[in-house]
Amino acid sequence: MKFTQSVSLTFAAMGLLFLGACASGGTPTASTDSPSAAAIESPAMSPEAMASMSPEAMAKGGGVSSQGGQVIESGAYHLELVPEPEADAIHLDFFLQKGDSHEAIADAKVMAQVQLPDGSQKSLDMKYDAEGKHYTVALPGTAAGKYNVAILSDIGGEKVNGRFNFTR
Repeated sequence: MKFTQSVSLTFAAMGLLFLGACASGGTPTASTDSPSAAAIESPAMSPEAMASMSPEAMAKGGGVSSQGGQVIESGAYHLELVPEPEADAIHLDFFLQKGDSHEAIADAKVMAQVQLPDGSQKSLDMKYDAEGKHYTVALPGTAAGKYNVAILSDIGGEKVNGRFNFTR
């Protein structure tokens, strides 16, 4: 009887330790096959982004990328940010897509609000690239450190936002 209680107590303690480790804020990471992976490390998604994901998106794998960037599935929308370093800037590509088929949305108003490593903020209007079927902007500067990016999208009056981060 005491042996059974000891085993039960041990498993319960291990379960609590596991749950505590999961809730402690560990951020999953994803590797990319792009040549810039050494210059920019991109976590799959921020804890805020993970918290905003629907259960359906979590069941589909959540941060599964189709372009090599960070992904958020928000309702019926697929949001993906791909930062690419350049000599004097960071090129930001943002894929705004709808549905499971990931159909590009070309007529949204998209803005990137970036917090630079020094804590300063920049707001940048993103323009649609019809050939690449995504929104794009160049973030001037070469500062090393962590960048926090909020992408604010207005799709015909519907607000769809995503939070991303990366390190240069």
